Amino acid sequence: MRTFREAAQSDRFTITADLTLQRDSGADDVARQVDMLGPHVDGIQVTDNPWAWVQMSAVAAASLVVQQGIDPIAILTCRDRNRIALESDLLGLRAIGVTSVLLMRGHKIPKDHSVTATPVFDASGRELVALAAKMADQETSAASEEFFIGVGARAMRPPRGWNAEALAVRSAAGARFLQTQLCMNVDILREYMKRLVETRMTWKYSVMVSLSTLPSAKTAKWLKNNLSDSRIPREVVERLEKAANAEEEGIKLCAERMQEISEIPGVSGVNLMTMGNAESICEAIKLSGLSRN
Repeated sequence: MRTFREAAQSDRFTITADLTLQRDSGADDVARQVDMLGPHVDGIQVTDNPWAWVQMSAVAAASLVVQQGIDPIAILTCRDRNRIALESDLLGLRAIGVTSVLLMRGHKIPKDHSVTATPVFDASGRELVALAAKMADQETSAASEEFFIGVGARAMRPPRGWNAEALAVRSAAGARFLQTQLCMNVDILREYMKRLVETRMTWKYSVMVSLSTLPSAKTAKWLKNNLSDSRIPREVVERLEKAANAEEEGIKLCAERMQEISEIPGVSGVNLMTMGNAESICEAIKLSGLSRN
């Protein structure tokens, strides 16, 4: 089985995609998506109750992906688990053959959320990275069992004097790849990547950029309003508003961004997500000309 680690650390442009999971998603739906996405990507990301929406656990979903011979990148956040639960899930992921994990603090639970729950945050994002990295030092671990650890990053226009200190700290803790928030703004991304190259962060990290096949202007506006760190320029929203078929326009926009981003120095690849049909991800990859198939 080819791994995301191998692709991200190579010279080729790497593509991963999110599983599109709903509360009622089951094994058959996961199998369908893996069959569809597998030929086009270097790994499939398994989300961890994004935006506090309850769905199948990341460990269970990752196990289903592994069974079909595709490398999963399992996401774990500190929001819903204490340290015992986090370590338990990491051990479970390693046991089923997961080689890459994306570890993040996690978003807060919205005040008006439909599920009443108390956020945990027993560990920080950096502490979670150190916990995962430490597993490789345990006597029962083998080198092949070391996780390829990723962390979240916020693409921005770096202020004067910004030296990526927080990223350097997480690298020292064991992180090896970065994944940005949803960033459809290529101008901001170019500025951000220029600084990462200047600070030699690209020597320490493989950098993945998050994109989406936005199905409508309404969805784009919702993301802008509810994910304050997302980067969706006005031009993207206007194109979706004016399009005769917004879903097709969203696919075209995503493919265009993929092509532009593939030419930015320091970028290793992209992760694709959607709030619509999972099929749109495959269509965007094919349209970009960057497909593995």
